[in-house]
Amino acid sequence: MGYDIQDYEEIDPAYGTLADVDNLIAELKKRDMKLMMDIVANHTSDQHAWFLESKKSVDNPKRDWYIWKKPKFDQDGKPQPPNNWSQILGEANSVWNYDEKTGEYYLGLFSPEQPDLNWENLEVRKAVWDVLHFWIKRGACGFRMDVINLISKVQSFPDAQVVMPDHKYQPGMKFYANGPRLHEYLREINREVLSKYDTITVGEMPWVSDENEIIKVVGSKSGELNMIFIFDLVDIDNVPGKVRFTLQEWKPKTLKQIVSRWQRVMIEKDGWNSVFVENHDNPRSVSRYTDDSDEFREKGAKLLALMQTTLSGTLYVYQGEELGMRNVPPSWAPEEYKDIEAINFWKKSTTMYPNDQKKLGEARHILQSKARDHARTPMQWDSSPNAGFCAPDAKPWMRVNDDWKTVNAKAQTEYKDPDQLSVWQFWQRGLAARKENKDVFVYGDFKLVNGDDEKVFGYTRTAATGRTFLVALNFSGDATEWEIPSAVKVKTWVAGNYTAKGPEKQTSGTIKLQPWEGLLGICT
Repeated sequence: MGYDIQDYEEIDPAYGTLADVDNLIAELKKRDMKLMMDIVANHTSDQHAWFLESKKSVDNPKRDWYIWKKPKFDQDGKPQPPNNWSQILGEANSVWNYDEKTGEYYLGLFSPEQPDLNWENLEVRKAVWDVLHFWIKRGACGFRMDVINLISKVQSFPDAQVVMPDHKYQPGMKFYANGPRLHEYLREINREVLSKYDTITVGEMPWVSDENEIIKVVGSKSGELNMIFIFDLVDIDNVPGKVRFTLQEWKPKTLKQIVSRWQRVMIEKDGWNSVFVENHDNPRSVSRYTDDSDEFREKGAKLLALMQTTLSGTLYVYQGEELGMRNVPPSWAPEEYKDIEAINFWKKSTTMYPNDQKKLGEARHILQSKARDHARTPMQWDSSPNAGFCAPDAKPWMRVNDDWKTVNAKAQTEYKDPDQLSVWQFWQRGLAARKENKDVFVYGDFKLVNGDDEKVFGYTRTAATGRTFLVALNFSGDATEWEIPSAVKVKTWVAGNYTAKGPEKQTSGTIKLQPWEGLLGICT
């Protein structure tokens, strides 16, 4: 289920039927909405019919649909993996999985249950094209393409550099992220499938930050994809060159440098951005980038909403983000985490440091900061048992976050206060303003303001007509002073995250920003 697909053209019975999808597409159309499908073409389930055939024998017609390699042997004659690459969702493990029956290893970058397809095989690529045709003809408007930049591997499969000396296996992304034939494969997909329909595509592309490499994919004349998810912002607290379950401190200045860089790159090189700070593979944004305490959670969530609704590109809002849902609390034991990445990380930590309470404490802190589980707790609809996600007597895959009685959709959509907006109401207003002013916020020019400021992210957005807005975002828990540049003439502040009304602040000179405060002003 999920990212280990057993059948690309069927729905798992636990979730429904193809008829349910047809009904969903039809009902969305009535509401002037469309459905993007999430396609996983880098790997399948180990229970997919293709793989079940592939593993039967070394001469099976489907053998070359996956990546099989002969083993190395240690001094005792025991089979060893073909190289030292570490598993993405469990860095203590090899990406190679030994099959006793045929005496070879198959590649599974993410887990043994997700064997990688061999995109060097034209028959595999044609089969993927058929899947895309199937869903578009069924009514899907396009695709989110899961880890699409991993489909081309360096075919010599060399050992990775040792960057984690205390680990047997090492990150090998240098040899499979944006591999040698990636652009060929993407252009092929576009030519054979996407160009024949009116579609939207967004590629998930980790471990790439080279501007020219990205523009090859998303440039207006690239003939590949419409846009990609660039990982720089969601990797901000990763230790460079190491695995995702690491932590480093970051400063607000780094955040604004990342956002500003990609806003300018797409304007100057005729590309297109995706705008996001949260998804199913990352912790909750309000916990990661701001302060998720009861005092500041709402302010932080609105700050992030104000930033995203005023940036160029296609905006992606993740479920619960519009409510300011936050990470589960530190009191939750490691056993509460259900995701394979978290389970493997905790298993590795307890194996390596069974009696080192300091190391185990650090590992728990990483879990509470970085685990994907935080974005996968049940959606908080109301204050009833299980947050209204399922029946009171049902047991969801993991329990609801402890704050569901106060942080839920019902409370926020029905919130009434003339001086304040709920996080959901703030998002609603921000999206309406973005749509009304799309010439500015979606398609306009972007310029960084006071770029050297250590706490405040300031920028202007300007339409082709010259109409301009100023955005000032205090990405710190401190009250701070910020100078409005003399060249920027603010007429009035039209929105802020501390009040439902237009903020009453001076429009020139030095202004005081409260902790996590954001302002939007229209300029003369």
